[in-house]
Amino acid sequence: MLHETNVILTVVFQDRAWVAPSERVAIRSLGRGFWSLTLRFGFMETADVPAALATMAPESGLRIPVFETSWFLSRETVVPAPGGGMADWRERLFATMSRNASGASDFFGLPDNAVVELGTRVQI
Repeated sequence: MLHETNVILTVVFQDRAWVAPSERVAIRSLGRGFWSLTLRFGFMETADVPAALATMAPESGLRIPVFETSWFLSRETVVPAPGGGMADWRERLFATMSRNASGASDFFGLPDNAVVELGTRVQI
């Protein structure tokens, strides 16, 4: 089953501190209800995806109601593996730091009740 509108969203962080609002959003129709959307942020900006989507021009033809949208994200879980390339204590420390890091939904300001995370386990 596919949704009526499907958007492949890419967030890009630029090498400059700020991105002008006119350069923030790039939209491209892929046909049959699929869209490619790129959001650009400077390294000093907060990557608030819902706020950036609210600034999209209505004439783009794409309307994204933030609180009616399902957000699909990827998540990697880092786990230490026996016989890895690093010392055991480093692997455990790295896995703990990765586990304690905030998730992408928090970082991008997405509504908690509309996020689906698809994950994989990465052995180091």
